[in-house]
Amino acid sequence: MNATKALQNWIAQLDRRIYAILIGLAIGISGGLMGLGIATIGPLYTLIVAVALLVGLYLLTDVRAALYIAMTILFLLPFGTLPFKIGFTPTLLDLSLGAFVMVYLILWMTGRRRNIQLTPPHLFVTLYIMWLIFAFMVGLRYGMPDSNTLRQFAETLLSIGMVYILVDYLREPRTLRQLVLVILVLVSAQAFIAIGLYLLNDATANSILIRLERFGYPGGNVIRYIESDPALGERAIGTWVDPNTLGGLLATSAALFAPQVFARRPVLRNRWVTMGALLLVGLALVLSSSRASFLAFGAGLTVIAFIRYRRFLPLLALAAASLLLLPQTQNYVDRIFQAFQGADLATQMRIGEWTDSLELISQYPAVGIGFTGTPTAAVYTDVANMYLIMANKIGLIGVFFFLLAMAAVFRYGYKAWHYARNNPELESIHLGYHIALFTALVNAVADLYFFRQDFQASITWFWLIIALCLASSRLVLQQKEKFTTLDTTIRD
Repeated sequence: MNATKALQNWIAQLDRRIYAILIGLAIGISGGLMGLGIATIGPLYTLIVAVALLVGLYLLTDVRAALYIAMTILFLLPFGTLPFKIGFTPTLLDLSLGAFVMVYLILWMTGRRRNIQLTPPHLFVTLYIMWLIFAFMVGLRYGMPDSNTLRQFAETLLSIGMVYILVDYLREPRTLRQLVLVILVLVSAQAFIAIGLYLLNDATANSILIRLERFGYPGGNVIRYIESDPALGERAIGTWVDPNTLGGLLATSAALFAPQVFARRPVLRNRWVTMGALLLVGLALVLSSSRASFLAFGAGLTVIAFIRYRRFLPLLALAAASLLLLPQTQNYVDRIFQAFQGADLATQMRIGEWTDSLELISQYPAVGIGFTGTPTAAVYTDVANMYLIMANKIGLIGVFFFLLAMAAVFRYGYKAWHYARNNPELESIHLGYHIALFTALVNAVADLYFFRQDFQASITWFWLIIALCLASSRLVLQQKEKFTTLDTTIRD
């Protein structure tokens, strides 16, 4: 017995010694790496990396925190990269989404999550993914991909893959409602940044933005102007670099939480705060001078009014009339009319791109030309219309699969809407998510960033909206037995 006890004490002391040695090694290695970082990339970036590592370790313990960090980077620093290379330069969005996926998989491996929950539209999303991969392979006949093209295509597949992961993860109405609040806060912050930079003089705003060059953002003169002419006025860009991508984010996000202003159970109890956030985002949208996004948001608001809040149609009409008549908005309204008339340079360029795109589609109608090259140097695929650039790259069959997936999402959402409108907890967010998707699809008629590979943040946001649509519909249908189905149409 004494010998056994002595052995146990010796093992305990040995464990403490090993523990102390490991702690000492960790401190020594950390100190050495900190010193190396200070000597090579400077104290500021070393501190940022150290904080990022600590945040990364925390993310590995909390899947919700990982999701919120990924969304924070998506909305506030969408094009950020690591300030140094590790063989390649991953984006912060890649790293945060990767962390979220890793934590999600750990939940499955440890048995804390079982029975994956998907929806019927996932079948059509899968068909679309398979066609993307097929089109990519077929396109190899026009050129071999470089590392950047491969990375961007993999990022696109990861973004679409979030539709499976998020729908399975979002199993509670409370989590789904919290995401509306997170989006509202983050988009409002981006709108505030965009407006603040817009109000600063150009030199000051530019000096602030080029400080992000270390994190993968462009340097030089990054301020954007209408038709690239400073005399025509500045365009708000925030940290999204491009005013049209910013406009798409603001329009879809505003459409998402617009129903919160009139909801029976809004995410925020104070409707005035929600209204203030909506006005802030709306102002930033106007300052971006993205006419396609502005008109798409107007279309989204109109659909919201007709579907659920018909009594507010006169108010919407009054707002539209004010926009047309106020002296402060005349230049903006004039540019919208110029777009419909094809009278301005930007619209004329779009028309030229559309014409060239239709010619390309007529030559390669079924499969397109893929993502890695073009048949001749004179051929280009980038065109300011998501459906046309899709047809250029993945053919009309690919566009059909995409539209089939979108139709399946809306059909599933319409089925759930019969019950959602009687569910005060989910009604407004279910409507908001689907109107956000509708706004994005309308916006895509005159812009391309929800599909073009180098706008990964916009692609991720688009498929995140689809995931939220499907998750809200599934939750509504799961809870339908808790609510009495009304036989008569609810009229407002």
